[in-house]
Amino acid sequence: IFGTLLGITSKYVILFVIFAALLEAFGAGQFFIDLAYSVLGRVRGGPAKVAVIASAFMGTINGVAIANVAATGTFTIPLMKKTGYQANFAGAVEAVSSCGGQIMPPIMGAAAFIMADILGMPYIGIVLAAVIPAIVYFAAVYFAVDLEAAKQGLKGLPKEELPRVAVVLKKGWYLLIPVAVLLYLLAVMQSSEMRAVFWSILSLIAIDVAHELITRRTFDFRRFLQALENGAKNSLGVISACAAAGIVIGMVSLTGLGMKLSSLLIALSGGSLPVLLVLTMVASIILGMGLPTTACYVVLATLAAPALIELGVSPLAAHLFVFFFGMIAPITPPVALAAYVGAGIAQGDPVKTGFIAFRLGLASFLIPFVFVYSPALLMHGEVGQILWTAFTTLMGVYALASGLEGFGFLPLNYPLRILLIAAAVMLIIPEVFTDILGLVLVVATMLGQLYYRRQRQVSAQHSS
Repeated sequence: IFGTLLGITSKYVILFVIFAALLEAFGAGQFFIDLAYSVLGRVRGGPAKVAVIASAFMGTINGVAIANVAATGTFTIPLMKKTGYQANFAGAVEAVSSCGGQIMPPIMGAAAFIMADILGMPYIGIVLAAVIPAIVYFAAVYFAVDLEAAKQGLKGLPKEELPRVAVVLKKGWYLLIPVAVLLYLLAVMQSSEMRAVFWSILSLIAIDVAHELITRRTFDFRRFLQALENGAKNSLGVISACAAAGIVIGMVSLTGLGMKLSSLLIALSGGSLPVLLVLTMVASIILGMGLPTTACYVVLATLAAPALIELGVSPLAAHLFVFFFGMIAPITPPVALAAYVGAGIAQGDPVKTGFIAFRLGLASFLIPFVFVYSPALLMHGEVGQILWTAFTTLMGVYALASGLEGFGFLPLNYPLRILLIAAAVMLIIPEVFTDILGLVLVVATMLGQLYYRRQRQVSAQHSS
């Protein structure tokens, strides 16, 4: 119990949890939600897109999916329903968006710290590697939401009901400074995690005190104490999960189960990496249904990741692979806990919400396979290669989202949907030929839809 994992929690994780609790108490959560509304509230399906972006922002201060659903869903789900989204879809959007908060830098929940310790690499290395996969994940959800809004003809909120960007930034811009301090100390100064978050907490308190003095208000010391209390309470779930996971690691080490299971997985896969990846994905999702993401990652890092590494996958890609699918598990039926919380807020059907969340998040299932075969997605390689891989992956998740939703610029028939899904698969394979072929298929489908829509508009004008 009192092993490496609990040591990591007591040294690093609890400080970041307290930092997140202070940010929330000083208004960062509401600031991020207001900022997302001011930028995206007016576009089609605006409230659903706000849920996606606000949850991405909340990932910087909250690495727990269910807590993220409760924090942002209280604001976004009612507005989604108000603009025409069904209750089940609204809850599903929030659930899928909130799960991504666990891979959104710079905090990424407790698992990132444990991963850094297991791999023996700086925490900032994990953060940088996760940037592009996190962006692609939220882009995949954004595409699905946008296509659903277009399919249903949903509008955004009236301009009068939305805050102005300038007003929101003027009111809360100073809350971005502590996050910038954290990133600067970690990435530029190469400070330790403890030192970086310590100075970030102090800067947050100092900035809030200065803001209170400038606005001629007194510093609310009770709010500060309440934030510390909330930080301690929020850390209990992580602490208990890491303590229990420590027992699992001890059992695996003493019995040699880790080596045996790795050998068994390789034997079942017949030495085929694609088959092993699918088996590991299934194991990650099954374990993630009943375990918190951190505990799920620890178990899989011990049992499954070594098998991937043995077949030539880089250690970082292997560990991020199991972490990513453990993160997606809360939106995967039958035990889709994040979707159940979203359904509760939306007053929808938990089972239907879970299956909609699974469909919306399905495009993101491609991402781990991409960075296993193409480490450029983890920022390993030349700049041109990294940009090309990021671009083709974005096109791939768009093609898959469009094929699954059955909509692009116009409703799609089944042959076109199958063609787009095939294009998405081609864009995953890290070969120039398959990338170009996939892009040609996507672009040809899009141009064909634009041409057909234009012809329909011309015909409508002539008939009128």
